[in-house]
Amino acid sequence: MSRQTTLEPGDVVMTGTPAGVGHPQGRYLRSGSEVRIAIEGIGTLVNRCA
Repeated sequence: MSRQTTLEPGDVVMTGTPAGVGHPQGRYLRSGSEVRIAIEGIGTLVNRCA
């Protein structure tokens, strides 16, 4: 993405999910759910749903 446009601190990059993920399987985020995103060599971002 950064090849197409300049990203600045605070920019939000939003993506979607492929069909069949979550909803059809009855899997939803709830209060207390944790989402972890890890990038090797950079670290892990953890977000908890409230």
